[in-house]
Amino acid sequence: MAGHSKWAKLKHFKGLVDAKRGKIFSRISRDITIAAKTGGGDPAMNPRLRTLLLKAREANMPADNIDRAIKKGTGELPGVIFEDALYEGYGPGGVALMVKVTTDNKNRAAAAVRNAFTRHGGNLAGAGAVAYHFQHAGQFLIAKDHAPEDTLLEVALAAGADDLITTEEGYEVRCPPPAFDKLANALEEAGIKPASSEIAYIPTTTKPLEGPEAAALEKLHETLDELDDVQQIFSNEATP
Repeated sequence: MAGHSKWAKLKHFKGLVDAKRGKIFSRISRDITIAAKTGGGDPAMNPRLRTLLLKAREANMPADNIDRAIKKGTGELPGVIFEDALYEGYGPGGVALMVKVTTDNKNRAAAAVRNAFTRHGGNLAGAGAVAYHFQHAGQFLIAKDHAPEDTLLEVALAAGADDLITTEEGYEVRCPPPAFDKLANALEEAGIKPASSEIAYIPTTTKPLEGPEAAALEKLHETLDELDDVQQIFSNEATP
């Protein structure tokens, strides 16, 4: 069910790409800066940076933006210091949410996320409160016409994947987070282009919502997504 839900959300996301391109660039820039800061600015020596550069190019991010993000991470250009944080909470109807932020001010980010939950009938919870509803894993979605299943399985397993799920929409490949960059590079070398790739919190159980609760949860998602610091939002609501 988690795989089906992710494909459905991906279709919705594709329709919003143009409207939110600036936000997408901002998110990728922050990730590139952090990757360059921790692993250096040479993609050949920094697998995480290499993977992010692929994502940036797929999003048609301008080369100047990419170059500036790398130089901020390596200290060649002045820039703020970003940190990652993860917030957990419950939304309308008791849906579990994990909100990943990259911020230069954790107090500001926490206050903004808490306010979004409160405004839309949810509440922020402590660390570990909802994490047990999710599997933390690398996740790649690949259309069926992009690779034969046997070939994909062979490439994925050799690169550290531990699960391949076949759905009507396509294939979902999962791996432990430390194997994400290796698997991303292996797929690229094999000429297999994912429709989506990320280190995700994948729901192990789902919760159906209807009516006002479903509408309130959608508003919460929209409000969180509009926050500059928010990078990713994961929830366990069931998607038709």
